Amino acid sequence: MSSVVAPEKPTSNTMGPKEVELILVKEQNGVQFTSTTLVTPTPTQTNPSGEEERETWGKKIDFLLSVIGFAVDLANVWRFPYLCYKNGGGAFLVPYLFFMVIAGMPLFYMELALGQYNREGAAGVWKICPIFKGVGFTVILISLYVGFYYNVIISWAMFYLFSSFTGELPWVHCNNTWNSPNCSDWADNGSVSDIYKATPAQEYFERAVLHIQDSNGIDDLGRPRWQLTSCLAVVIVLLYFSLWKGVKTSGKVVWITATMPYVVLTVLLLRGVTLPGAIDGIKAYLSVDFLRLCDAKVWIEAATQICFSLGVGFGVLIAFSSYNKFSNNCYRDAIITSSINSLTSFFSGFVVFSFLGYMSQKHNVALDKVARDGAGLVFVIYPEAIATLPGSSIWAVIFFIMLLTLGIDSAMGGMESVITGLIDEFKFLHKHRELFTLFIVVATFLISLFCVTNGGMYVFTLLDHFAAGTSILFGVLIEAIGIAWFYGVDRFSDDIEEMIGHRPGRYWRLCWKFVSPCFLLFMVVVSFATFNPPNYGSYMFPAWANMLGWCLAMSSMTMVPLYAIYKLCTLPGKFCDRLAYAITPETEHHLVDNGEVRQFTLHHWLVV
Repeated sequence: MSSVVAPEKPTSNTMGPKEVELILVKEQNGVQFTSTTLVTPTPTQTNPSGEEERETWGKKIDFLLSVIGFAVDLANVWRFPYLCYKNGGGAFLVPYLFFMVIAGMPLFYMELALGQYNREGAAGVWKICPIFKGVGFTVILISLYVGFYYNVIISWAMFYLFSSFTGELPWVHCNNTWNSPNCSDWADNGSVSDIYKATPAQEYFERAVLHIQDSNGIDDLGRPRWQLTSCLAVVIVLLYFSLWKGVKTSGKVVWITATMPYVVLTVLLLRGVTLPGAIDGIKAYLSVDFLRLCDAKVWIEAATQICFSLGVGFGVLIAFSSYNKFSNNCYRDAIITSSINSLTSFFSGFVVFSFLGYMSQKHNVALDKVARDGAGLVFVIYPEAIATLPGSSIWAVIFFIMLLTLGIDSAMGGMESVITGLIDEFKFLHKHRELFTLFIVVATFLISLFCVTNGGMYVFTLLDHFAAGTSILFGVLIEAIGIAWFYGVDRFSDDIEEMIGHRPGRYWRLCWKFVSPCFLLFMVVVSFATFNPPNYGSYMFPAWANMLGWCLAMSSMTMVPLYAIYKLCTLPGKFCDRLAYAITPETEHHLVDNGEVRQFTLHHWLVV
């Protein structure tokens, strides 16, 4: 058998893949059989500039689940329901939805569109206005800092999960080796508010898991606990193998991690509403007290919850959307995913307060004695409630699997923000993504070891207080100013029209240019004005620890002015020329050479 390749047919397009005619000639018993096949080589996707096309999500649903999985995290379960209960019940939804509409959704939409159009991570997208690239490094650093302690929460959940595979849960009684003389069952504790008494579940978390009794403070950490270190190592391994191949692997992992919490929350709700006192708990959650809306603190807490619950400002939304197809409808995605995030927060409140109502009735105490937020809810109160149910070990396993899945995809998002942001900025890392991912996760693991020592809870509290508080608000503020004012909201709207076929409405443009920046500026001012030093229970951190915390926060925020100064110093020409180059998109620097700088015209600053 022989084969011949015919000459390629001339076409008008001399670039790109060519169609090849393959002729197969087979001879049998002196007779030749000929077959012809047209073969088209698989093209290498290229963008209009001729560069190799960016990797994209395997399926659209992979992207949606990744965004939902990142935005819906542990705070949806342990933060929002308590805020709602504390701040007027159903009335809290008024300021929450108000800030959601004027700031949350517009900023969410802005980041998705920014990443999708520019096809790069948090730093690389600032080719649209180079002087603002520092804010890209700000959000990358914040995501890295959050990873130092967020993974520790997941390791706690894993520790509890392993501890749940037993006939009797270890946080039921006070007769364990780790219990102190102050341990007292609810039934034996006549005064629940007595600060000298502690429940078995509370002592299990603080003394068996954290071993905080073996530390005198942040200056007495001790060695890493091998149990938590092992759990943390498992978490890091899971993160690595979820991220090492990029969105092709992480997009499949989220099919489990993003959907499992909804299944478990539904199962827990069905079980919770059958418990005595559950309806009273739900009524307390939803009770409407409109007088609470006269309190400015309620509005501030609603605004703060919006800022942090949607995940804006971590660079994750930019990184995820950069892997979308160029024509993807990011507007629809923003509406869907941000709405699901808020609905999940509201839905989880029914689950949480059905069990809190049950605990309140079971121990004959007021609901506010058992209602709390933060780690105390999911690692003390909820396990305690589960321990009283028939088949408690099974329910505990289900609950902590939910916590694991809630945490792992949010941690994946933070890691992806760091990895994508840096490999897009330093192109040589593209060929070594697997090794670079390994470097990031190992570095994160090593820093996180400080949080699994005897005094690790103090390090955890310090990181949680400073790593992503004021700094994240500052980062999003600079991001909004850079896009809406320097790049131009009209130009940004043109980019969106190029992608999805229509310009954003005037409402979105007004929010981007005026409402959202004013909202963020207000939040930054409030954050500084209402700052309180961190504490853990009655422990107050020493002055050097607070200084260290502020250095951590400032290290990310200072990237904005430092990079701006660096950019202005390294560009050629006089100061005005350097400024023009620094605020003009890199693709339009030839216009600066001709003296055409949009930002130097009044029309640029006034147009909406």
